[in-house]
Amino acid sequence: MQKINLKKYFSNNELYLIAGVFAFVLSVLVFTFFSPNYFDSDEPVELVIPRGATLNEVVDSLYSKGVIKGKFSIKAAAFIYGADKKIKAGKYKIPNGLSYLDLIELFINGSPVEQVKITIPEGIWLKDLASLLKRELGVDSAKVMELSKSRSFLSSLGLGDEVESLQGYLLPETYYFYPDSDAETVLRKLKSEMDSVFDNPEIQKRMKELGMNKHEILTLASIIDAESNDFSEFKTISGVYHNRLKRGMLLQADPTVQFLIRHRRNKKVYYKDLEIESEYNTYKHPGLPPGPINNPGKDAIMAALYPEKHNFYYFVADGNGGHKFASTQREHEQNVLEYRRWRRSQNN
Repeated sequence: MQKINLKKYFSNNELYLIAGVFAFVLSVLVFTFFSPNYFDSDEPVELVIPRGATLNEVVDSLYSKGVIKGKFSIKAAAFIYGADKKIKAGKYKIPNGLSYLDLIELFINGSPVEQVKITIPEGIWLKDLASLLKRELGVDSAKVMELSKSRSFLSSLGLGDEVESLQGYLLPETYYFYPDSDAETVLRKLKSEMDSVFDNPEIQKRMKELGMNKHEILTLASIIDAESNDFSEFKTISGVYHNRLKRGMLLQADPTVQFLIRHRRNKKVYYKDLEIESEYNTYKHPGLPPGPINNPGKDAIMAALYPEKHNFYYFVADGNGGHKFASTQREHEQNVLEYRRWRRSQNN
């Protein structure tokens, strides 16, 4: 390769000037990208990068937390690395003194704290939810129960005095949480997701048409969710309860009695349980119980809002995982006899 004789084109003074400019630019680049960047904290700063977050959003978060003094330099460093599409989502603990290039390296090649996937089943009781969160996430189950009934915590979530606990207000769904999430963080997330279901203007309009508020819809939805494991039956079951409510009939819903005996034994209901004196006993008190008996899922909520229109007032298990519906007491009694015969055949 032929050498270029710079002295042929530049004088000694010009060469010194070029070298000086080059050295200055190099020193600025080194200072900008490689020098330690300190923030006003002895502890690492925690930064959560959501899935799909853009480079600008990450830079804005770093700036708002005081990790960086300005935005241009780190954007330039990210451009050098081509980092815009390589940043990993997750939770990071950023130590003090990282350079801008070190920061970009951390977000590209680092090991963020991975989130834990948790699926909360529909119709789950609050006590079972607390146990699930303890088992899957290590959340203090006692704290979950305490917060769920704390008047100050309920008020902070915008819940009025008619709400005695978070039972019914926590949406069953699949979630991702960080392993160090505490009870308050988890409960606020579940409550927020339930709120989002009712924030829809169409849902609010529908509640007005029914003459029911959110608390009443969640209460009815919780009963529907507990009645069947077959989502396709939900709207039919909802229609039965809406029909009974309109006629002022007792709901006679076994799940409300199961709720009363949940701390004593399994869900099997005996005739003596139907005599328990409680406003939650829908065999003794007309209308809806005071509040939800579990945490209903979206299918049950939609069923409570949009019941199937029919003339059914009764239903009983059919022995195959579903139910038989009836319009009259006589027809219902026949269905009950058939169900009892089926049970005897199974026992034999």
